[in-house]
Amino acid sequence: MAFSLHIGRRWSGKGTSMNLGFIENKTYDEISVGDTARTEHVLTTEDAMAWASISGFTAVLDSEGLIDRAVSSMLPTGPNMWCASLISGLFATNLPGPGCSLTSVSLTFHNRIRVGERILVKVEVTAKDDSTKTVIFDCEASNDASASVFTGTAQLIAPVEKLRLSTLPVPKLIVNNPHRHHLGFIARAASKPAVKTAIVWPCDELSLGGAIQAYKDGLIVPVLVGSEAAIRNIAGTMQLDLGSIPIVDVDVSRDAAIRAVEMARKGEVQMLMKGSLQTEELMKAVASREGGLRTGRHISHVFALDVPSYHKTLFVTDAAVNIETDLETKIDILQNAIDMMVELGVVNPKVAILSAVESVTPAIPSTLDAAALCKMVERGQITGAIVDGPLAFDNAISSDAARIKKIKSPVAGDPDLLMVPNLEAGNILFKELQYLAGALAAGVVVGAKVPVVLTGRADGEQARMASCALGILLAKPAPDLEG
Repeated sequence: MAFSLHIGRRWSGKGTSMNLGFIENKTYDEISVGDTARTEHVLTTEDAMAWASISGFTAVLDSEGLIDRAVSSMLPTGPNMWCASLISGLFATNLPGPGCSLTSVSLTFHNRIRVGERILVKVEVTAKDDSTKTVIFDCEASNDASASVFTGTAQLIAPVEKLRLSTLPVPKLIVNNPHRHHLGFIARAASKPAVKTAIVWPCDELSLGGAIQAYKDGLIVPVLVGSEAAIRNIAGTMQLDLGSIPIVDVDVSRDAAIRAVEMARKGEVQMLMKGSLQTEELMKAVASREGGLRTGRHISHVFALDVPSYHKTLFVTDAAVNIETDLETKIDILQNAIDMMVELGVVNPKVAILSAVESVTPAIPSTLDAAALCKMVERGQITGAIVDGPLAFDNAISSDAARIKKIKSPVAGDPDLLMVPNLEAGNILFKELQYLAGALAAGVVVGAKVPVVLTGRADGEQARMASCALGILLAKPAPDLEG
């Protein structure tokens, strides 16, 4: 007699009542030798990270390195023990079900489980002891390739009373690992040659310390542009050895921005990184029509958000530079962001152009701009992405919300980029994601001759490193800067 358990849905085997909404056990007297139960599950990255958090077995997060170092005496590994935990789920929910008490498990592991593999687990009753109401099971698990993961036995005390319990929705587990996507950017940046970077007015501990850390990590070759006396005083307080790092001595932050922009324009540096000066001071120098870093497009800003509850990096533009934008500016903002994502390796990025509603409404100008941008994509005037809009935030992020509203969109539920109608909406959106959803935000200015890394005063080390990594991945080699 066979029973099956699938995640999210259960049904009955012969002689057992298991209705949706309820779960009913089998008592000791109802269990027969030969009864079986099965379940299957795909090990996701989130599963592995949750196991690492609970068990402390952090090596599971470096599965390839673990495999390289492994010897037989190290078995079982963390992921395999996660797989073994599926047995408990079978016993508790299927055979025998509620009321049983697991007393012993003995397993032998044969192969390691990898993230992305589908694991099939089976238990079968092999013996019963009437005096103790004990039931003995054979247990086995295999992967997609039918290779054995483990075999063994389990022993439990079966319930003697019939139980029929209401089932509640299984709580959704969100693994809050806010570094997972940004670590990829940092690793890719570390594999590139260090980028010569002007650190503009690094006259506080946070900005100077961040620049020196990026230098020690081999990401940048810094040029410190600011008050030499202030910089050396801060370095002394922090016990930082500046060694041979060049300092361009400038007494005023505004002049430091102008000098750094001049260095970038001449090809002396490949990237700018904001220090402790005001963003407006730096961006005024960058966007200056005389002596700035303008190209043929408007300059704009893109955030790369690592949102724990979202399945990939979520980009947002423009939430930092352009305040109120007309259609002409939005064309450049969109193309800048698309080009950036393509440069970062996002293939056919999906773009949701946000507004308050998903219908084109003359009373809401941003919906008209969204419709025009989509038509320009259709006509090839904007290239490199799949674009849809206007979309409200809910149906941009949630395919269920789009389906309920009968919106057919190739972007809904899976956008790479959210394009906001103006800076106010974008700034509110990214800070909500930061402080309510636990997002880690990295940001960079694009559309200029060199990337400009803007970091906020509240940014932690990880966000600063991720912003630096974005700039490095977008920076051009020095010989290509001219023109």
